Amino acid sequence: MDTKKHYISLFILHCSLLTILSSCEKVSPIGVLVAGTGVEDRVKMSNLYFQQQKGDFTHFSVDADEYTFLVGADSHMTTDAGRMEEMFQIGLDNNDLLYAHLGDIADTKAEYYINLENVVRKYKKKYAQKYFEEIYLGDDDNEFQLNSDDYYVYEDTAANRVYDVNSVPFPFFPVVGNHDITHNGWALWSNIFHSSFYSFYVHINTEGHNTYYDHFIFLDTASGTLGREQVDLIEAGILDDKTFEDAGIYTRNTFVFSHTNIFRPSSLQFASTFPREEMFFLLNQFVEWNATIVFCGHVHKWDEQEVGGVRYITLDSMSERNSPEPGDYLVRVHVKKDGTLSWERVRMNYTSNH
Repeated sequence: MDTKKHYISLFILHCSLLTILSSCEKVSPIGVLVAGTGVEDRVKMSNLYFQQQKGDFTHFSVDADEYTFLVGADSHMTTDAGRMEEMFQIGLDNNDLLYAHLGDIADTKAEYYINLENVVRKYKKKYAQKYFEEIYLGDDDNEFQLNSDDYYVYEDTAANRVYDVNSVPFPFFPVVGNHDITHNGWALWSNIFHSSFYSFYVHINTEGHNTYYDHFIFLDTASGTLGREQVDLIEAGILDDKTFEDAGIYTRNTFVFSHTNIFRPSSLQFASTFPREEMFFLLNQFVEWNATIVFCGHVHKWDEQEVGGVRYITLDSMSERNSPEPGDYLVRVHVKKDGTLSWERVRMNYTSNH
């Protein structure tokens, strides 16, 4: 065998197995060519955006006796946006506070992301029409840049804010998946969602002197590794607000969202691709965060288990291509005012006509 070819083959194999090495960023944990932007740069870019726009992630305040949130995974959207629209409509119909997605939203063609952006925009408008006051501006109002058919703005009277349809704070919070970064897809994904590494708090209005929050943490695990930058930022407490407890503010529940799975549902599915050191780091970090539930995707197979007092839920793919029949592909979490919670699987019924 040619010596040069032999070393090239060994290098490719080495990269596919040791994803923690930055030089191997161009091969995903399952052998799909990816890159352009590796995890270190994605996290740096995401954290910069997160720090600059941090106030935009903390606008939730709950007065009710219970709030709910919806979780989906691996929609792999192409030309048919039916399942994504169904997820948004289910969340809207059931007054879910927010909708989270565990990555692999689309399959990295520009047209798919145009479809995705159109769906998000459509449901921003539906969300605004349901929760905000719609105000007709008229054709001559130039304060907002509007499309020819959008002569409305939406006023959030509680927050004393006015939005056009593009700036409506639609509560959709995704993580990035390995398919989302394939063939330089990060540029498409980040143009819509901006940050793959971020967190926010949901404020719970309770009686008494203390203030309580539920914490939502979103990690960039699309490359099957956290990378050094993300580990350093987590250890530095970037995703936490360390001043909260000094001010009498306490976290009740912490929910973590990751694309890459932590545990293997069965011998027929992919094992976790986190390097061993990162796996131990994550398991310890989830305990330190006192995580209530860690949500994972990637393997397209339901799994549920508890380790170290932390509940781990891995979701099925909500993609019609992967899951063509109607099924329970979403999860809804119910959080009571006293902090106790329950969850249920939610059915999706959409099937295309072809």
